[in-house]
Amino acid sequence: MIQQKLAEKLTILNDRGIGMLTRIYNIKKACGDPKAKPSYLIDKNLESAVKFIVRKFPAIETRNNNQQLAQLQKEKSEILKNLALYYFTFVDVMEFKCLFSTMQTVNFDLTKNYLDLVVTYTNLMMLLSRIEERKAIIGLYNYAHEMTHGSREYPRLGQMIVDYENPLKKMMEEFVPHGKSLQDALVSLQMVYPRRNLSADQWRNAQLLSLISAPSTMLNPAQSDTMPCEYLSLDTMEKWIVFGFILCHAALSSDPAALSLWKLALQSSSCLCLFRDEVFHIHKSAEDLFVNIRGYNKRVNDIRECKESALSHAGSMHRERRKFLRSALKELATVLADQPGLLGPKALFVFMALSFARDEIIWLLRHADNIQKKSTDDFIDKHIAELIFYMEELRAHVRKYGPVMQRYYVQYLSGFDAVVLNELVQNLSVCPEDESIIMSSFVNTMTSLSVKQGNGEVFDFRGLRLDWFRLQAYTSVSKASLGLADHRELGKMMNTIIFHTKMVDSLVEMLVETSDVSIFYSRAFEKMFQQCLELPSQSRYSISFPLLCTHFMSCTHELCPEERHHIGDRSLSLCNMFLDEMAKQARNLITDICTEQCTLSDQLLPKHCAKTISQAVNKKSKKQTGKKGEPEREKPGVESMRKNRLLVTNLDKLHTALSELCFSINYVPNMMVWEHTFTPREYLTSHLEIRFTKSIVGMTMYNQATQEIAKPSELLTSVRAYMTVLQSIENYVQIDITRVFNNVLLQQTQHLDSHGEPTITSLYTNWYLETLLRQVSNGHIAYFPAMKAFVNLPTENELTFNAEEYSDISEMRSLSELLGPYGMKFLSESLMWHISSQVAELKKLVVDNVEVLTQMRTSFDKPDHMAALFKRLTSVDSVLKRMTIIGVILSFRSLAQEALRDVLSCHIPFLVSSVEDFKDHIPRETDMKVAMNVYELSSAAGLPCEIDPALVVALSSQKSENISPEEEYKIACLLMVFVAVSMPTLASNVMSQYSPAIEGHCNNIHCLAKAINQIAAALFTIHKGSIEDRLKEFLALASSSLLKIGQETDKSTTRNRESVYLLLDMIVQESPFLTMDLLESCFPYVLLRNAYHAVYKQSVSSSA
Repeated sequence: MIQQKLAEKLTILNDRGIGMLTRIYNIKKACGDPKAKPSYLIDKNLESAVKFIVRKFPAIETRNNNQQLAQLQKEKSEILKNLALYYFTFVDVMEFKCLFSTMQTVNFDLTKNYLDLVVTYTNLMMLLSRIEERKAIIGLYNYAHEMTHGSREYPRLGQMIVDYENPLKKMMEEFVPHGKSLQDALVSLQMVYPRRNLSADQWRNAQLLSLISAPSTMLNPAQSDTMPCEYLSLDTMEKWIVFGFILCHAALSSDPAALSLWKLALQSSSCLCLFRDEVFHIHKSAEDLFVNIRGYNKRVNDIRECKESALSHAGSMHRERRKFLRSALKELATVLADQPGLLGPKALFVFMALSFARDEIIWLLRHADNIQKKSTDDFIDKHIAELIFYMEELRAHVRKYGPVMQRYYVQYLSGFDAVVLNELVQNLSVCPEDESIIMSSFVNTMTSLSVKQGNGEVFDFRGLRLDWFRLQAYTSVSKASLGLADHRELGKMMNTIIFHTKMVDSLVEMLVETSDVSIFYSRAFEKMFQQCLELPSQSRYSISFPLLCTHFMSCTHELCPEERHHIGDRSLSLCNMFLDEMAKQARNLITDICTEQCTLSDQLLPKHCAKTISQAVNKKSKKQTGKKGEPEREKPGVESMRKNRLLVTNLDKLHTALSELCFSINYVPNMMVWEHTFTPREYLTSHLEIRFTKSIVGMTMYNQATQEIAKPSELLTSVRAYMTVLQSIENYVQIDITRVFNNVLLQQTQHLDSHGEPTITSLYTNWYLETLLRQVSNGHIAYFPAMKAFVNLPTENELTFNAEEYSDISEMRSLSELLGPYGMKFLSESLMWHISSQVAELKKLVVDNVEVLTQMRTSFDKPDHMAALFKRLTSVDSVLKRMTIIGVILSFRSLAQEALRDVLSCHIPFLVSSVEDFKDHIPRETDMKVAMNVYELSSAAGLPCEIDPALVVALSSQKSENISPEEEYKIACLLMVFVAVSMPTLASNVMSQYSPAIEGHCNNIHCLAKAINQIAAALFTIHKGSIEDRLKEFLALASSSLLKIGQETDKSTTRNRESVYLLLDMIVQESPFLTMDLLESCFPYVLLRNAYHAVYKQSVSSSA
C-alpha cells in the first residue's frame, strides 16, 4: 500500500515544501526589514521581556508571574492575533518535517521527486535557522496563548527549533539510517550530471543545439534515451549532489562514483541557491561540517582544492558557456523564425537551449551578487542581455506556434508512440493485473487521439503522467514481479511519451520549468541593465530586461497568497524603471542628433553668408583684407563629403546607437506584467513630448535679466530642424510623431503648458510687450509704415537689440508660424489688455476736464471762446501720449495680423478665402452681434475688420457699475473731442516732423490715425452709437483746431504745422467710415497738397 500512495505523496509534499519555503522566506525578509518586522520585537517597552524569553527558550516558566513578563499580560490578545501567522507557519514546518520522515523509501520521476523533496526539506530547515527572531516569535506566542487559554503544545516545536540550531549537522545524523537509498538516488546521476556539466568547447565540438549542422536529419525528431534529463536544470542537479552528499557523507569515502560527482559539483560553483536570493556558500559550510569529523582530513583537503578550482576556473568556464549559448540560441531562434514547423521535431532542442541558458543566467546573477572576491571580469558579462533576448525569442516562438507543436505531437502519440508502446507491452513476459490495466490505458488513450479534438476539446494528460508515476512506484519495490530495471526499453519509451504529452497540454508549464528567470538579485540585475544600455551593440537587446519582469508572477505560490502583491508591485516597478530608462536613453540620443542638426541648419541662416559675400566683393575689387594665410571658412555641407567609408562622424555614431536602441523599443507592441499592460513605444512618445517642449522653450534663449530672446525666424529654423529629426524616428519605431507635434506645438500656442510652465507664446508676448513696445513708448524705437517694421532711433543709450530684426515681415511671419492662430490670439488679447488700461487712464483725464470738453464740443465755430477753453484743459500732452501708445500697439497688432493672414493663406488658402468672402459680404443691416461673430472669425484668420472684436471685448470689460450707460457714452464722445482739440499742440514738437522716407513721424504720432479710428469704432460699438457721426464730429473739431494754427505767428508753436496737417489725411485714409469728400468739406485739400509739398521739399533739403 505504501508504494500505491508514494507517487501522490511525493507530488503533494514537493508542492507543499515549495509553499513552506515561500512562507519561511517571507518571514525571514519581514523580520530583516525594520518597517515590516512585528512591532513587538522592536517595542522598547517589551525589549526586556523578549530578551528573557529568548534566553530561557524553550523552557519558559509562566506560572511564577515573572515581573519581566508582566508587560506582556496587557498585550497578550494582540500578540496572539498578530503573531498567529508566523507561529503557525513554524508549526507547519514541523508537520512537514514529520511527514518527510515517513518518506524515506526510494526510476526518472520517482528519483527526481525524491531528491527534490530531500533538497526542499534541507533548504527549509536551513532557512528556518536563519530567522534570528524565531525564538522570540514562538516564545511570545506561546506565552500569550498559555496565559489566555491555559494550554500549551509548545515543547515539540520549541525542541525542533533548538535541535535545528545547526540544521545540516542535525540532518546528517537524521539521514544515517536512510543513507543507502539517498546514495543510490544520487549515484544514478553519474551518467546525467557529467554530460550536462561539459565545457563550451565540448559543446561546440558536438555541435550542440544546432539544427543546420546535419541538414539531412533536420526533419528527424530529436530523441534521447533520457528525455526528461536533457532539459533538467544543472542548478537543481548540483543542489541534489551537494546537499545529498553532505547528508549521506559516508558515501564519499566508500563510492568513487559518489566522490567524482561531489568534486565536479564543488568545482562548478562557489554558492548555491537555497531559495530565491538566499544562498549557501558551499565550500565554507562543507568544510566547517567535515572538519570536526574524525578521519575526514582527506575530504576537507578535497573541499579546499575544489574551492581553489572553482574560484580560478568556474568563472571562465561559465563565461565561455554563455558565449557559446549566445551564438547557439541565435542560430536556433533564426532558423525557427524562418521555419516554425521545425518546432515540432526539434522541441527538445528548444527546451534544452532554454534550460541551459537559464542556468547560466541565474549562475551569473547569483555569483555576481554574492561573491566578494572578483579579481577578474568573470562575473561581469556585458553581453548577458543578448542571451536573455534569444531566450525570450524562443519563448515567443513556442507561445506563438503552440498549436503547430500540439498538432505534431498529437499525431506522433497516436501514430507512432501508441504502436511502439503496444508492441513493448505485448512482449512483456510477466505483467501483473494492475500494471497491465495501467499499460492498456496508456495505449488506449494515445490511440484514441485525433487532431480534430484540439479544435474544441482541451487536451489533459495529467492523469496519464500520474499513472506512469504510480507505475514507477509499483515497480520500484524489491519484490515487484515487473521490475523496470529489467525492461529498460519500456522505461525509455514511457519517458519519451511523457515528454510528448507535455508538448500537447503543458507548454506553458514547460516554459516555466525550463526558462523562468524570476530575478531576486536586484542589485546585480539592475547593474547588468545599465551596462547593457551603455554598450551600443547591446542596447538592441535591452528589451529583454522588461520582458523578464513578465516571469515574476510564476514564482508565487498558493500557500503564500499575500506575497502576490509584493512581487507584483516589484515586477511593475522594475518593468517601469527599465522601460523609462530605455526611453530616456533614446530621448538623449535623439536630442544629441537634434542639436547637431540644429547646428547644421544654423549654418544656412542668411546672417552667415555676409562674410562670404564680403570676401567675394573684396576679391572683385582686388582689395587685400585680413592676414595672409587666414583659413578659409568651411561652407555648409562639408560634413557630407566622405573620402572613404571608414570615416565615422559623431552623427553616424548617434544614428547607429539610436537605431539599435529603437529596435529594442519597437520589438514588442506591448507586454503584460501582473495584469498590467506596458507599451514601450508610449514611454518614448511621452519622453519625446517632454523633451521637445523643453527644447522649444530652451531654444528661445530667453534671458529675463538682459531681456534677450532668439529671433523668431532663427527659432523657427531650429524647430523645423528638430521636427525633421523627430519625423525620421518613424523609420525606427512605429510611433505617431504627428501626435507628438500636435500635443507639444498646440500647448506652445497657450499661455502655459500642461505642466504649468511658460511657453514660447508667453515668452514672446512678454518680450514684445515689455521690451520692444516699452522702448517704443520711451522714444527709442519708431514704427516705419514704409518698411512695415519697428526701427531703432539714434539715441545716446544704444539698445541691446535691433528692433527691425524682430518686427519686420519675415520675423512676424515666423512668429505666426510658431505661435499659430491660438498664440497670436493670446498676443492680441495681451496687447488689448494694455490698450484697455490706457483707455481707462484716458477716461479719468476726460472726467477731470468734463465741463471744459462739454463746452468745447459745442463751440468749435467760436475760435476765441475755443482758445480760452483750451487754456483751461489739463493733461493735454498725456492724452496725446497715451493715444500714441495705443496707436503703436495697434500698429504692431496690424503687423502681426497681416503676418498671420499670409501664413494661413499658405497653409489653408481655401478656408481663408471663404472667411474673407464671408466678411466682405455682410449686409449693412445685419445685427451687430452677428456681425461681431463674423469679425471675430475674420480676426482669428488675420483679416482686418472695420471694428476690432478683440478691442471691443477688452473695452467692454471696463464698464463700471457706478456710471450709467449714458454717462459712459458721454465720456467716450468727450474723449474723441479731447483728442481732436489737443492735436494742434503736436506742431510745436521738434520730433513731429513728417519723413517721406518712412511715411511717418519719428515720434510715432502717425500711429494716432489707427488709434483714433479703432478706439472710436470699438467705443461706439459698445455704447451703440453711430461710429460715422462721431468720427464726423471728430473731423470737424480736429480740422477746426488745426486751421487755427495756420493763423498763428509764433514759429515755435507752428514748427511742424504741415506735418501735423497730414494726420487728417492719414485718419481719413485709415478709416472705413470717413471719405475724402467729407474731409474736403472741413479742411481744404489745397492745404494738404501744400503740406505734402512742404514736407517733401524739407526732406530733400535736409538730406542734401
